[in-house]
Amino acid sequence: MPLAPSQRTPALRRLARTALAPALLGGLLVLGGCGGTGAGSRDSIRAVGSSTVYPFAKQVAESFARSYPEYKSPLIESTGTGGGIQLFCSGVGADTPDMANASRRMKASEFDKCLGNGVEDIIELQVGLDGIAFASKKGGIDLNLSPKIVYEALAANPYGGEQTSETWADVDPALPDVPILVYGPPSTSGTRDALKELVLEAGCDTDPAMEALKETDPDRHQQICTEVRSDGAYSDQGEQDNLIVQKIEANPRSVGIFGYSYLEENLDKVEGLPMNGVDPTYDNIASFDYPGARPLYVYVKKAHMRAIPGLGEYLLEWTETWDADGPLAAVGLVASPPEVRAANARKIDERITMTRADLTGESEPEEPATETAG
Repeated sequence: MPLAPSQRTPALRRLARTALAPALLGGLLVLGGCGGTGAGSRDSIRAVGSSTVYPFAKQVAESFARSYPEYKSPLIESTGTGGGIQLFCSGVGADTPDMANASRRMKASEFDKCLGNGVEDIIELQVGLDGIAFASKKGGIDLNLSPKIVYEALAANPYGGEQTSETWADVDPALPDVPILVYGPPSTSGTRDALKELVLEAGCDTDPAMEALKETDPDRHQQICTEVRSDGAYSDQGEQDNLIVQKIEANPRSVGIFGYSYLEENLDKVEGLPMNGVDPTYDNIASFDYPGARPLYVYVKKAHMRAIPGLGEYLLEWTETWDADGPLAAVGLVASPPEVRAANARKIDERITMTRADLTGESEPEEPATETAG
């Protein structure tokens, strides 16, 4: 069991530092000369990636700085999930990030790119849950949404046809007769990827022809079901979820899409819109009753854990703050089920790395048998 912050006495910290010092020094020397184009070493943790995970990673970094004042504060950058994983997979070395925060799971193609660049041992951690919240200004537009409604309102070519809906009433006569205006994440965002998979694709597949197309022409299916209209009804706001909150607060007839944590943080200004009659709340996300519920991830280079001072302790700090009654829940993170938290804590303790099969569900190829001379 990891020690709680109150149990980490200065003597224990000094003992840990003394035991780790040779390994850290050796690791820094290795990192300084491998991968990328940079030279030298780095003595602080660097994490890049999801804007949704960013506030949680910052909270953990602040807790880590209080618990381990002997280490430098981690540098956390909000680059978007896709951009963060690209940086993470660029190589191993002091000029590359130690961690990637992600609001969706790493893709098999991204894992292959990591391998191709020498990033071979990656630890995957599910740090909690989040929901893709649809929201409006408090007292603003009131919509009872569904994946089908959202898809028909936002798709570039709904079910392969022309997009003609200008108002919400055009999509469903029961909805308000006001122009469709949705502020949301960019294509590089994990929130956008989750929007596609959990909402747009689900809405698209309510049509039997689209469900069949998934089998016969998956690329065409992907295009029709996930491509978002570009005529202004959907407005990309970059990796700035707080900007989306400001936009919908300024326009009571608009809708915003962002992570649940931003909804929780701004409930004095905005309110969540139901999906299939289910409100985006902590309990509904934790139970996966809310259709937009999704896991959040952190990816770590095992090689950097032997080289970057405090990286192992920073990961332990996640395990000590991600419980349902912990500091991260207070800022909007939905705790994973207890068994999931335990399994991910074990990955940290035992440095368990992921495989391509973990992402694809396919079996790893067996090593060919070799005969020995008798």
